[in-house]
Formats: sequence, C-alpha cells, structure tokens
Amino acid sequence: MRARRILRRATAVLALAVLALAAAVNPAAAAGDDDSYWFQLLAKAQADECFNGIGLPYPAGPPCAEGQPKVNQAYVWGLTRIGSHVWFGTGAQPNCLTSGATLDVLKPTVNDNYVCEYGESQTVKNDPTWPAEIGDQRPPEVWLYDARTQRSVNKSREISARSAADAERLRTTIGLRAAGNLDGVVLLGGPALNDSMNLFAFDNRTRRFLGSATLTAYGNIRTFLQAEGGLYLGVGVGTNGISGGAVLRWTGSRRAPFTFDQVATLPVQAADLTYHDGRIATTSWPAEQPTTVDRLAGVWISPVLADGAPGLTTEDATGWKQVWHARLYETDRVVAATYGGGGVASFGGYLYWGTMHVPMKATKVHQSVYPQTTDEAKVNQVVNTQRGISIWRGKDLGLPTQQIDLLYGETELPTYDPATATWSKVSTGRTPLYGKSGFGYPFNNYTWRMAVAGGRLYVGTMDWSYIAQDLLAQGSGFTTADRSGVGASAIDPAAFGGDLWMFPSASEPAQQVSITGLGNYLNYGIRNMVPDGDDLYVGMANPMNLRTDPTDDVPEGGWELIKLTAPSS
Repeated sequence: MRARRILRRATAVLALAVLALAAAVNPAAAAGDDDSYWFQLLAKAQADECFNGIGLPYPAGPPCAEGQPKVNQAYVWGLTRIGSHVWFGTGAQPNCLTSGATLDVLKPTVNDNYVCEYGESQTVKNDPTWPAEIGDQRPPEVWLYDARTQRSVNKSREISARSAADAERLRTTIGLRAAGNLDGVVLLGGPALNDSMNLFAFDNRTRRFLGSATLTAYGNIRTFLQAEGGLYLGVGVGTNGISGGAVLRWTGSRRAPFTFDQVATLPVQAADLTYHDGRIATTSWPAEQPTTVDRLAGVWISPVLADGAPGLTTEDATGWKQVWHARLYETDRVVAATYGGGGVASFGGYLYWGTMHVPMKATKVHQSVYPQTTDEAKVNQVVNTQRGISIWRGKDLGLPTQQIDLLYGETELPTYDPATATWSKVSTGRTPLYGKSGFGYPFNNYTWRMAVAGGRLYVGTMDWSYIAQDLLAQGSGFTTADRSGVGASAIDPAAFGGDLWMFPSASEPAQQVSITGLGNYLNYGIRNMVPDGDDLYVGMANPMNLRTDPTDDVPEGGWELIKLTAPSS
C-alpha cells in the first residue's frame, strides 16, 4: 500500500512539473504549417496484434473478434535510398523500451493512445529470460518502397524464412536503427540482446535477402554515411553504447556483406554522421557516469579522408578530435552528463548540429545525485532539469580559428547549488543568434535528423507535448495547489506533433515547415530524412499503438513514410 502511495505522489509531482513546463509555451507562436510544401503519405504501419488487457493473451487477428487492434511498429528507424528504391527498417514501441530501459519504469500503463506492458507482456510470459524493461519489444520489419510502382513490400518474411539463425536474429533485434547502402548492397542493423549488434543485408538489384550476422564487439548502432566512395557506420560499445564507441568502414561485398574496419576508437558512442570539409563529423552520446569532458555528448571530427587509402583506414582510429561538448554550454554538471548529440549536417560552409534530451532522464540522474524530500523541491528539480534542444553551427573545427555559434538556445540555464540546496540561473556564456531552445517550443526535446536538399537545410525534431497530456491525466488526483498557475490547456494542441524546420541559407534563421507531424499530430517525431533531389523522403515516429480506429476523429498510430515536395526555388 505504501509503495502505491509513493507511486501516486511521484506521478503527481511529475504532472505538476509538466504544467510548469507548459506555462513556458508561447501559443501565439503556434502558427499553421507552410502550405507551400506538399506532404504525400506513401506507406503506413497497419495493426498487427489484438490487445485485450494488460497481461492477457493476445487474441487472434486482426481483425480482432476479441479486444482491439494494436499497431506495434512505431518508427521508421533506419532509412536509405538507391534511385527509386527506398529501404527502411522499423522499430516497435521504442517509447515503451525507452521508459523501461532508460527511466526504469516497469509499472504497466494503458490509456486511449498507447499501452506499455513491460513484464506483463506475453513476450516475457512466454520467455521468462526476456528482460521486463523491454517486454514490449516486437521483431522489427524491413520494408522496400518502389517509387516507380508506388508499392511497398514487407521483406521481413524473407529473413525469417531463410534459416532458424536468421529468424532468431530478427526476433532478438531491438529495432532496425540504421540503414545504408553501397555498391548495390543494402545494410540494415540494430542493437540486439546480450549487448551485441545485428546486421541484415539485401541485394538492391535482385531485392533478395543476402544474410545476417551478429557483431558481438558492439552494443548499439546509429547511422550509416556514404562519403567519398566509402560507407561508414557509427556504433556504440556495451548496453546502449554506454561503454564507448567507434566508427566502422564497410569493406564487404555481395558475397561477404559483413566485413568492416574500425576507423575510429572513441570514448563515447558515435551518433549521427556527416561529411564536412573533407572529414567525417559525428555527434556522440555520453558514456556511463562521464567523469571527463571527452565522455560527454559532443562533436568529433576525423582526420582528412584524402590522407587515407583513400578514405579512412584503421590507422586513423586514434586520430579523431573532440571539437565541442555539452559542458561548454550546460551550466549544471549533472544535467550536462545526460545530453545526447543529435542530427548533424554540412551546410553553407558550416557544420550544423543539435542536442537531444530524453524526457525525465536528467531528472532521474539528478534525483540519484541530489535526492529531494519535499514536494516543492521535487517539482523544482523536475522543472529545472528539463531542456529543449539547442541548435549549433561551427567552422574551422579543430583549428586555432575555430568558430562556434549558438543559433537556438539560452543565455542562462537553471543550475543547482548543493551547498544551499537551491536553483539559480547561471549564464551559459552564449547569446543565441536566432531564438530560444526548441525553436521556441520547450517540448521539442530531440534534434532527431538534419538533411540538405535543394540548397536548404532541414531539421526534424521530436515533440513530447502530446504524451505530456497523459502525465497530467495520471496526476490529476493530486490535491496540492497547482504551483504553475496554469491548466492542461497551456499545452497547445496546435503544436502537437514533431516539427520540421528549414534554414534557407547560412545567413538566415530557420523557417517553420510543419509543427504538426507533417499532417498527423500523433507523429511525435521526424525520425529520418533522405534527400531525393530538391525533395525528401521522411520517416516518422508514432508510438500511439492503440490509435487504430479509422472511423473516429483521431488520426492513426504507427510509422509513416512521407514524401515531402518542396516549393520551387
């Protein structure tokens, strides 16, 4: 009984903090989408399971004679294009996996939008060795969209039918997080159980499955990049990459598609990669309990590719240099340790990048370091540890003439003083050129992807304001006065959905393309983008697994592949 009271009180404190964050939203800024862009839905996840209650067996279907339809496949997690062929890998219920594995939330929850079963999932009940924190995992899928025929084909069955080993690799892959291609070979990969990494290969010409492999030396995978005729891959070591990282160069072929050279050895996992000024640049995620700045989220650059044979070789593995890290901006040392590096791109002579902030992760870490005892102190801790994304650019990186500009961010950030147990605003030492964090929306928490197309730089975000509603609902019974002075209406429905912003040049601020998930406000994030001339293929993130009724007035959950057509220059 006492545990339930503690849980209810913790949920209520979190709800109050969400209200306080909502008070910072500027509803006047929530203008409509730019109607000069055209968003065309090409493919969408369909219901693939029937849900009949937490912990209960899944009835047959869909169609569902019992229970309700559920769509598990939530993200277009890996995305790559060869001509008219668009290959992508999916992720099932990453929001449940993140809350379980990162935030230690194991109490099942269900609402009108989604369900997370954790240890009550049939996956765990059928396999007690399966970790409860990722009990909502389902095998990912591989899809091929052909722009000529305008048809999408699920290629996952070919993997499972090839052999028992291939089927088991797919079953134990925690989402296909990355996709890339070179010389007609398509590679898709994702983190797997036992702190390893699984890869799957297809022949783009024949569209046939070539095989799969497990790389036991690496525990996470982030991004593929083509650069100067080579294919590179950012990876992490250990659980979710917390023990370090690397950049690999593909040395394979159709006959042997799973050979790599390690061309970077890093103290942090490599996140997004791009080619800039003759080098490869990567953002990074922090190591576990970072004690030095090189283990924080940051930006790293490689040696010059032309110095290799050609491109990067194993001799370059120790030649990478960190040129920026989170502590150069974040004033609270504990919060700084929870930053992630996000999308990165080369544009207008600058390297652009953004930050990522798992909702409540900084709060969880701060509570472990500085436990608070009163409700007011707990609310303050939640509010003061949340961050919206910051957007940066730099040039002459790694040189004495290095220049780094903050484009969107804060001049001051809340900082905790353990000696006085109080929070105060401390100068970041930066003045943003264009605006506040999150492009002015405090719920923009991930800079998920950047891409250049048609002479424009696009930035896609995750916006967690729609999910924040559920936190408010769960804490609605709390009797303490609402210290924020606002209600749930402060979270503006006009801003629900991931954002897409566009920099028209390196001398102009970003312009709003969409703040509504490209037409579906349940799309809480723009997970992936690949250029197609002046246009983009966009992969969306939408974990609302119980939103499957096409007859109601709410859009549907599950991943979406969208073609964005830009206005003519």
